[in-house]
Amino acid sequence: MKLMDRPQKYGLKRAPIPYYGGVAIFIVFIISLLLFVPFSKELFGLIIGSSIIVVLGFLDDMFNLNPFLRLFVQFLACVVLVIFGIGILSFKIPFFGTLGLSGYFSAVFTIVWVMVVLNTMNFVDGVSGLSSGVSFISALTIFALSVHPLIHADPLSQISVAKAALIIAGSAFAFLIFDFPPAKILMGDTGSTFFGFTIAALAIFSGGKVATAFLVLGIPILDMIWVVLRRLFSGGKIWRGDLKHLHHRFLNLGLSSRGVVLLYLAVTAALGGLAVTFVSSEQKMFILIGLVILMIVLAAMLILFSKKRV
Repeated sequence: MKLMDRPQKYGLKRAPIPYYGGVAIFIVFIISLLLFVPFSKELFGLIIGSSIIVVLGFLDDMFNLNPFLRLFVQFLACVVLVIFGIGILSFKIPFFGTLGLSGYFSAVFTIVWVMVVLNTMNFVDGVSGLSSGVSFISALTIFALSVHPLIHADPLSQISVAKAALIIAGSAFAFLIFDFPPAKILMGDTGSTFFGFTIAALAIFSGGKVATAFLVLGIPILDMIWVVLRRLFSGGKIWRGDLKHLHHRFLNLGLSSRGVVLLYLAVTAALGGLAVTFVSSEQKMFILIGLVILMIVLAAMLILFSKKRV
C-alpha cells in the first residue's frame, strides 16, 4: 500500500506526494517517550489519546472520513486526557487573579482547548513545512518554559513535560528537513493532528502554559477562527477545505512556498521569544491584543491587494 495525498482535491496542480510521514513521527515519539520519560498516569493517557488521534488521521488520509465522525473521535481522545488527569484546573485573568476550575468546567475547557489546537495544526498544514515548523517552535517554547526559573522554583518538577516537549521538538525538526518545500514526504492529517494534540496536552500537563501556547500559535489560531467565521457567514461548510487561508493568500500575492514557511517560522519564533521573556499574564494579554490588531490590519491589506490583482 502506497499512501499518497490528493492535490486535485484542493485545486493544486502537482504530482501526489507520499503521505505516511505522520505514522513515522508517531512511532518515534512513542518509543522515545517510553525510553526517556518517567511513566505516569498522565503519560499513559497521552499515549492512549494520541494513538486514537493517529489511527483517526491515518484512516482519514486513506478514506476521507465524514467530518462529524472525525470530530466525534477527536472528542473521545480529548475525554481520555481528562479521564487520566490532564486538565485545565485554573487560568489567570490579567489584573484580577486566578480563576479555579473543577469538574465539569475543567473538562469542558480542556476538551475545547485541545480540539482547537489539534484542528489549528490541521488547518495550517496547507503548505508543506508549516505544521512541522510551527510544531517545532511551539514544543521548544513549552520546553523553555518548563525549565524557566521564574515560573518553576524547582525546574526538575517539570522534567516529564520538558523531556516530552524536547521529543516533540526533535521529531518535528527532523521531519521538517523532508517536509520543507519542495516536500519529499508529507505528514498528512495523521501528523498534523498528532502534533496539535500532543502540544495542546503538554501545554496543560502541569498547568500554566495554555496562555503561552495560545500566544505562540496565535496566527494559526486566529486564521482558523477567521476561516471558520467566513465560511459560516458565506453559507459554506466549515469543514470543506479551500485555498483562502492566510498562507494561501500569501502564495497568491507571489510569495513562494519556502517564503511562506520562513515567514511563519520567523513570526512564531518571535512570539515564542516574547512568551519566554514576558511571563506574566498581563504582559501576555498586551502581546495578544497587539497580535489581534496586527492580524486585522494584515487581513484587510491582503483582501485589498487581492481585489487589486483581480
